[in-house]
Amino acid sequence: MDIFLFLLAPLAASLILTGIHAYLGVHVVERGVIFVDLALAQIAALGAIVALIMGMDPHGGSAYWISLGFTFLGAFIFSMAKSKRSHIPQEAFIGIAYAVASAAAILAMSKATGETEHLKDMLVGNILAVSWKEVARTAVLYGVIGAFHYIFRKRFLLISMNPKEAEAQGISVRFWDFLFYASFGLVVTSSVAIAGVLLVFCYLIVPSVGAMLFTDRIGPRLTIGWLMGTLVSALGVWLSVKLDTPTGPMIVCTFGGVLVLMFLVHLIIYHKRGNAEKHQLHGAGDRAYESEAK
Repeated sequence: MDIFLFLLAPLAASLILTGIHAYLGVHVVERGVIFVDLALAQIAALGAIVALIMGMDPHGGSAYWISLGFTFLGAFIFSMAKSKRSHIPQEAFIGIAYAVASAAAILAMSKATGETEHLKDMLVGNILAVSWKEVARTAVLYGVIGAFHYIFRKRFLLISMNPKEAEAQGISVRFWDFLFYASFGLVVTSSVAIAGVLLVFCYLIVPSVGAMLFTDRIGPRLTIGWLMGTLVSALGVWLSVKLDTPTGPMIVCTFGGVLVLMFLVHLIIYHKRGNAEKHQLHGAGDRAYESEAK
């Protein structure tokens, strides 16, 4: 019982991460910028490392704001780097930003060799160490961001799914892209500090991909994504207790296993549907042949 009480805060944090990241994942997948999460996370980590070199507490408020400033800079670059020339995908700019931020982080880390444990904690995260105070603060922050996206949901969805139509309606795509990436970066900066890059990436991408196996509509995709993230979070925490393993990596592996199962169910459903459609076509053809014969 004591172990389960200890894991309640990490479970609550996981459910909060599910709520905001499953929604943002829909936009990320539709935009085709799958690795924007990793790029912004690396840029945020670079800002935290710079703060550490400046003598700040890596877990303090000053380091957080510097990290967030770096993230907003990355958001501005991504919103401006969207090329109208189709043969230069935005993902290319995101990959370049990730590589440069990673190299800069390595160079900065070479100047802070005595702080490797702090740096590892910042880059990897430790969801087991999350406190109820952090859970409450994160819930309020994500609630505000969620409300912002809900108010302007039609505009964000239109830009993500049909940017040409958004431009035709006179919407400033680059301005709203910046607002999207800035709010996304704010979420990533806070989430990575709690759960680490891998777990945040899974919360962002896996529920959306799993939902897309069964529906293309936004509402059902969100419902399936939220349901999947909630069940996987609870199952991952339970397995980490039963198997005595780290919670974060266990949730990541559980996401992978559940996604494989969902893909197999998808194959079974669509294989049966395909066979049924074939039988209907053959039946219609036979009836047409018999009608002509008569």
